[in-house]
Amino acid sequence: MHALCAVLLGGAAVAAVWTPPLGLDLYRPVPEDNRLTRAKIALGRRLFHDRRLSRDGSLSCASCHDPRRAFTDGRRVAQGLGGARGGRNTPAIVNRAWGASFFWDGRTVTLEQQVLQPILSPKELGMTQEAVLAVTRAPSLEVVAQALASYVRTIVAGDSAFDRGTLSDSARRGLALFHGKAGCGACHAGSLFTDEQFHNTGIAWRTGVLTDEGRAGVTHADRDRGAFKTPSLREVARTAPYMHDGGLATLEQVIDYYDRGGQRNPGLDSRLRPLHLFPAEKQDLVTFLRSLTGRVRDGR
Repeated sequence: MHALCAVLLGGAAVAAVWTPPLGLDLYRPVPEDNRLTRAKIALGRRLFHDRRLSRDGSLSCASCHDPRRAFTDGRRVAQGLGGARGGRNTPAIVNRAWGASFFWDGRTVTLEQQVLQPILSPKELGMTQEAVLAVTRAPSLEVVAQALASYVRTIVAGDSAFDRGTLSDSARRGLALFHGKAGCGACHAGSLFTDEQFHNTGIAWRTGVLTDEGRAGVTHADRDRGAFKTPSLREVARTAPYMHDGGLATLEQVIDYYDRGGQRNPGLDSRLRPLHLFPAEKQDLVTFLRSLTGRVRDGR
């Protein structure tokens, strides 16, 4: 299918100084052992859209990470082969070059590790290692992972009204609430609007019962039970439904949930508390969140 070995051993490097969308850092982290090249990025993009990387040829990575939806799928939980339902919502993968860990539970710490897991998962694309190598004619899975990870590093989002400084009066009030009374900025921090950490906001608890171990499934630590990674808020208006289980359909529902102080449980993050926001304040927060919609681009 692809001359993968030649692609990964050669090709022009992408310039160290690139022009990111407005609002993102100029420095884009890239591992020393997988430097970006134009050939690798192009190959990774083809693999990302190639349905032959699913067991029955019906799905590709883009089936769940649709570029038209800011690389999400609009479903409550991910859907794999034969309509099999996963247990969690499909995360947006914009600006993941700056990610410190991946998946809702942080079970991988590099994109090279992350990109293969959905392909090899029986509930997702359902491939075996041997099948991947046969389809791609690659010498190793590492070669496939390097190409896919290179492409994912180029998926970026920025240049929003927030970045351009063209906020409406309502959005400016929402921004003040975001960093003030509502306290959202404590976790949704920095230019990516995520602290890359894990928090128990109570979403995994239903009538006192934990429905998903979250981060504890990786660390086996009691303190991580029901904790999930803080998602980026970039493009958040385009990535509904929300939370790890897709249980909140709208931004208004998300704000109502946090206004109530989350769902009480033994490990609830201490920063969560009832906010007692006025209806107009809630609307201003929604307006601000919508101002984080900008341009999504890939492949460079």
